[in-house]
Amino acid sequence: MNDRDISFRHLKVLSLLLEVQSLTRVAEILNSNQPTVSKILGKLRAHFDDPLFVRVGLAMHPTPKALEIVEPLRALLEVSESLRAPSSTFDPGSSHREFKVLVTEGGMIRLLPPLMHDFERAGRGLRLKALPFDSREFAAKLESGEADVALGAFPGALGTLKHQKLYSDSYVSIVRRDHPRLAQLSKAESFWQERHIVVTSSSTGHAAHQLLEQILLSKLEPSQIQISIPSFVTCAFVASRTDAIGTIPKRLAAFLAPDLPLVIFAPPLTLPAIDIEQFWHERVSRDSGHRWLRSRIYALFGQRNPKQSRGPGAESKGPAV
Repeated sequence: MNDRDISFRHLKVLSLLLEVQSLTRVAEILNSNQPTVSKILGKLRAHFDDPLFVRVGLAMHPTPKALEIVEPLRALLEVSESLRAPSSTFDPGSSHREFKVLVTEGGMIRLLPPLMHDFERAGRGLRLKALPFDSREFAAKLESGEADVALGAFPGALGTLKHQKLYSDSYVSIVRRDHPRLAQLSKAESFWQERHIVVTSSSTGHAAHQLLEQILLSKLEPSQIQISIPSFVTCAFVASRTDAIGTIPKRLAAFLAPDLPLVIFAPPLTLPAIDIEQFWHERVSRDSGHRWLRSRIYALFGQRNPKQSRGPGAESKGPAV
């Protein structure tokens, strides 16, 4: 920094001088004094290596150099003002914005329909795009803007990501409604004698069920594993058509059970809890549209405002996040 450095404040003074061509008048407009304005003009002259104004009688006339910078200076100050202006508010009723959500397969089935219904009621121009979840890349997609939010259970997701807990889920076991040994399955001895469907951890799903997989694999003989698959939804369909036991998140089981049909029961083992959260990158935290999206997700799925998995969108507003 040196005496030739100038700021936007100096440029605003120059713009006023070009407009009114009077040190006294500029001082009055800025609620300052003439010596202060004269000092700023001195810095401007040093910076541009030009007198900028010459006195002719009582008037100040701009030099050719000053006239040359009138338009570029006006454009620069307009851009500066626009950058400093407060962000516009988001109006879902008139917006045509597309929001992109990273979500697991189970989330697409259970979470997206209520969110779509909520969008339809908030604004006909709003659009929703579901992106398949890959736990290896979801942080990068949020950072790049390829996705707006991610929904799932990822306790290790920190760094530049922000997060908000929506609800806690648990695991239950499921079998087809006419299973021949249905009455005995909740007992440990019978449960561990049956064949099972093991949902394997994968990059395309959340990491919360890794412990479940480890427990099942440690207690079951290889011959008792009817199939290993990377999908909770597929697990439910297989369970509905075989005698094998599936173990999946409780809310997803409740959503699928009436249609398949399935019976839900508590398995005779201690299973980890599933904390479902929404994740986003800190750079969009203050964006009004993004804040609206996060508040709607919380209103629909937040623990303090639980909704039926098959019900319509919520009317209440979630907290600012």
